[in-house]
Amino acid sequence: MPVLPGAEPYAHDGSDVGVLLIHGFSGNPQSMRPWGEHLAEAGFTVRVPRLPGHGTTWQEMNRTRWQDWYAVADREFRELRERCSHVFVGGLSMGGSLALAIAEEHGPRVSGLVLVNPAVKFNDWRLRLIPVLKYVMPSAAPIGSDIKKPGVTELAYERAAVHAAHSQFVAWRTVVRDLPEVTQPVLLLRSTEDHVVPAASSELILSQISSQDVTEILLHESYHVATLDNDAPRIFEESVAFIERLSSERLSS
Repeated sequence: MPVLPGAEPYAHDGSDVGVLLIHGFSGNPQSMRPWGEHLAEAGFTVRVPRLPGHGTTWQEMNRTRWQDWYAVADREFRELRERCSHVFVGGLSMGGSLALAIAEEHGPRVSGLVLVNPAVKFNDWRLRLIPVLKYVMPSAAPIGSDIKKPGVTELAYERAAVHAAHSQFVAWRTVVRDLPEVTQPVLLLRSTEDHVVPAASSELILSQISSQDVTEILLHESYHVATLDNDAPRIFEESVAFIERLSSERLSS
């Protein structure tokens, strides 16, 4: 299946501090590449994989499931751990829930999490119908490119893959159940106006994780895809400062 131009994975080999960035549902590495390039310029080793079914067609995405996406993210994390002494995981939207799942499985092998508008909960009552609707409605209205900055577009699907979405919602139950197992330092950046993921999603995460080192930053000039929006420079700068602080603390301990 041909990959859309711009949706290719991104990789950079730098220091022994690694960063894995995971894109969101129906998106692809295009939404994370500027962030990845900024981290590379800061000297880190960076991986931005393309999750299965993403960056091609929504029809192909409907043939993939959460387990497929997690398997790729987990593989990239394990490869970074073999190369680097410290590995941080960042995620946008569904990428944030995948990052949490990695932290829940790998524990202290994850040095820290950077979550941007992480998705583990939706408030829309219509989602309760998806287990039935997926059999009669394979796609729905798109959710991509929720961006405030004029002239900027996310390379996302023109339709949302309903079968794949249902898999994501089911997986969230396990991620949320195991949130108390997250003890790593967390930097969470949340848009105050997000038309995709409600504030309640971040609130749930922050109320259930066991991390002692937690920073929440509100983004007032961005919508959901904040990594491409007006607050992107702040996300990039704050994540570099977070990673550098924790890396230096571990080296001195």
